[in-house]
Amino acid sequence: MPAADSHQHAPARADRTAAGLAVYVHLPWCVVKCPYCDFNSHRVPDVLPERAYVDALLADWRASLGDEDRVITSVFIGGGTPSLFSATAIGEILAALDDRPGLAPDCEITLEANPGTTEYGRFTDLAGAGVNRISLGVQSFDADCLKALGRIHGPAEAHRAIADVKAAGINALNCDLMFGLPGQDMARGLADVETMIAADPGHISYYQLTFEPGTPFAKRPPARADDDTIIDLYEAAGQRLTAAGYSQYEVSAWGGDHVCRHNLHYWRFGDYRAIGAGAHAKITTRDGQIRREARMRWPTGYMQTAGTPRAITEAHTVSTEDARFEALLNGLRLREGITRADYEARTGLAWADLGAHVAPMLDRSLLAMDDQRLKTSPRGWPLLDAILSELV
Repeated sequence: MPAADSHQHAPARADRTAAGLAVYVHLPWCVVKCPYCDFNSHRVPDVLPERAYVDALLADWRASLGDEDRVITSVFIGGGTPSLFSATAIGEILAALDDRPGLAPDCEITLEANPGTTEYGRFTDLAGAGVNRISLGVQSFDADCLKALGRIHGPAEAHRAIADVKAAGINALNCDLMFGLPGQDMARGLADVETMIAADPGHISYYQLTFEPGTPFAKRPPARADDDTIIDLYEAAGQRLTAAGYSQYEVSAWGGDHVCRHNLHYWRFGDYRAIGAGAHAKITTRDGQIRREARMRWPTGYMQTAGTPRAITEAHTVSTEDARFEALLNGLRLREGITRADYEARTGLAWADLGAHVAPMLDRSLLAMDDQRLKTSPRGWPLLDAILSELV
């Protein structure tokens, strides 16, 4: 438990300089929307409105900056399928971010790509535009599983995309891999893991397929293995990834050569600005208030209103209770947990009060806490979702 006198030393407000600044850029179009996806993504029109959308992003960025002067430490270009956009467009977006307030010299710049929408040589052009990290939505190397997921690529395209990223000299590569798929048993699931390890990306995001509300899979769930088999697969895959030299630093993130700086920034409750249709931002103001805002979701409406107040469909100050829960929701996903320094600086809340809030979980040995750190215990790790639900 935290020291008895920790409350009197708690900060009075969040510190906007505590964690630097990240930026999220949303490019909302896909060739086909997958039946499990609940992201703000839309089927690409016959002609991709690249020019109009980039203009909207730039107007949005200029209008939203205010007096922002913090250097950008990471950029994540997500979607949708950002690899549908040209390297020229990506470079123009990055140039605007670098113009003001500026990109750090070692800024991590990630772009999501779908193996089914990449062309040979595309990653070389993206590297020239400034992208230094690629996140590939591989999901599986099993042709039947990919078909069941509605993916437009097959195993051959996944292998080729991985090779193309490496050939382009982009050394930071993440590959998404899903488990609990329709038609996937233990053997097929572990075969996917072995194939991914052999492909040797520096980072693997290994996560379970979920049936999110409103998606076709939620309305008509496909058959898949029972929960016990899925849990056994997750545990066996973790053992194999560990043996192969990957370290699990977050529930679904396994770092080999590198970790994802941008996602760590989220999980440590850092500030991030966001532009694009449906993009969400979290910003600490100069007076220590934590603000959240969201953009218009529909791409056409966003392009028509970007740069004006009408593009912001939601804006509110985060309450004390919400700031505490958001910090827990993100930080407890990390193996390292939440440090006292980060929690107090980034929420403006007292460490002792946090200890009182999580006391029931500490008493049940589901969480562990001392003067400087709160984290999920080995006993609590498999029960993380239930722990977070109880802490709401």
